[in-house]
Amino acid sequence: MYKAPVEEIAFTLKHVAGMERAMEEGILGDLSADVVDAILSEAGRFAGEEVEPLAGNGDRQGARLVDGKVVLPDGWEKLYRDWIAGGWNGLTAPEEYGGQGLPHMLNIATLEMWNSASMAFGLAPTLTMGASEALRAHGSDDLKRKYLAKLVSGEWTGTMNLTEPHAGSDVGALRSRAERRDDGTYRIFGEKIFITWGDHEATENIIHLVLARLPDAPAGTRGISLFLVPKFLVNEDGSLGARNDYFAHSLEHKLGIHGSPTCTLIFGDGKYGAEKGAIGWLVGEENKGLACMFTMMNNARLAVGIQGVAIAEAATQKAIAYAGERTQGRAPGTTASGMSPIIEHPDVARMLLTMKSLTQGSRAICYACAEAIDMSHRDPQKAGFWQERAALLTPIAKSFSTDAGVDVASLGIQVHGGMGFIEETGAARLLRDARIAPIYEGTNGIQAIDLVTRKLTIANGDHVRGFIAELRGIADAVAKSNLAGFGETAPRLLAAIADLEKTSEWLLSRQAEGSVTEALAGATPYQRLFGLVLTGSYLAKGALADAGDGEGAKRVALCRFAAENLLAETAALSDRVVAGAGSLEAARIAFA
Repeated sequence: MYKAPVEEIAFTLKHVAGMERAMEEGILGDLSADVVDAILSEAGRFAGEEVEPLAGNGDRQGARLVDGKVVLPDGWEKLYRDWIAGGWNGLTAPEEYGGQGLPHMLNIATLEMWNSASMAFGLAPTLTMGASEALRAHGSDDLKRKYLAKLVSGEWTGTMNLTEPHAGSDVGALRSRAERRDDGTYRIFGEKIFITWGDHEATENIIHLVLARLPDAPAGTRGISLFLVPKFLVNEDGSLGARNDYFAHSLEHKLGIHGSPTCTLIFGDGKYGAEKGAIGWLVGEENKGLACMFTMMNNARLAVGIQGVAIAEAATQKAIAYAGERTQGRAPGTTASGMSPIIEHPDVARMLLTMKSLTQGSRAICYACAEAIDMSHRDPQKAGFWQERAALLTPIAKSFSTDAGVDVASLGIQVHGGMGFIEETGAARLLRDARIAPIYEGTNGIQAIDLVTRKLTIANGDHVRGFIAELRGIADAVAKSNLAGFGETAPRLLAAIADLEKTSEWLLSRQAEGSVTEALAGATPYQRLFGLVLTGSYLAKGALADAGDGEGAKRVALCRFAAENLLAETAALSDRVVAGAGSLEAARIAFA
């Protein structure tokens, strides 16, 4: 059984991600530590007692297409309705639309819990929240009036429709088309694939945000528009009207997240309505839809990063529990009779510490990213700084955390041994679910391109230089600390930060000289290098914090393990970045 780590989540929010400082300075309004703890506790209760018990059934039964209708796993429709009744969907939305106006940090923390309990279930609110944010930022007043309150509450779910069979990540190659009508509406035609929660019966309406191209649109991404296409048309009084002309053609048969209905949707073939074409309304301006959709995608990228954290947390809990109960052999130095719990064997302990380090490190990265987003909206005097910080952290949060989710889930199976390969333990489901996260919402390779070519170069590299100076300050504080147990943490962390600094400057110099290809060849190892340095730094920041919760020695020990084990990789990653261009030449020869 998954138990939400409420205390650890609260600690990371307050002492690593900066929520405590923001509350003390009044940046978060009248939000208090007591309110934060109450929200997290109730979310943890719901995740553990309501969502997690249905996760296994959702995986085994899956979403199905029955007589043209998408049917969710048994119990999931009620579960979703109970979830929205708790007000969870509108935590961060403005109060004027029925939201609670709370910080994004809190929402990301609760998203972690929903996804740890069941990633397939947690996907529904992830997309709905993103659709709500995109509509709020770019929709007309009329669209907001008709749709936004229901999306904020979660009474209607939302989706993102980008991918097409021939296009994949190349959004500019999409063929879905839109035709103007005299009444100001548009008719949408085309096929979209991989649409998460694209159809279901848990809510009375589903609001699709669909990218399509107008007949006179420019080629490529400059000619894409965004349209709101509801499952049921909405009358002026808010009541539901006729069924719109789209349908779920099929459900994808996936490696994991079986309970989530991932649909192929067909728009405008005449299945519904008197005239062919799904009726849609323009969001934003014609031919500028991709910029509108990026509002939703940036929201989703951090949310997907937190899915990696969530899977890692669930896998770590499961592996620690199993290793404490499973006995086998005799651990070195044991004086007890009989077989030892495998947690006492050195290699198993190493795996568990690796899992815990990656989990807590990726959590801190995601929460720090959420903090930057919050501060960019709530701290007007430093809004520019925080916008730059959020931009820099987003691709790292998405990629490093989702890679960690896969790595930790795989280690969890290894800790279980043969039983991990058996579905009944649940360890295999976590790995199957985790594997999609490095792929969707922009593959981790695309995130690396974004990091190196767009985010590293912010302010000509000055922002990342300032960030590295902040990290070095954490390492220096460790070096000056009189806390017992840090061991070689300070010199190892300082060396890793030096690797990051050297590599960042090399990448900046290559791009300044026009050698972008060389920079891109090393983008992915650089992304991991950055994530590992942040992991070591944020674990150290947490270990240095005096929370008075009796966990200080444990945090110091975990920080030391990460510094002396995980950070040993940074020097090699730095070398891989510089050697990347040579690997491209080798590829040309090897695959010729």
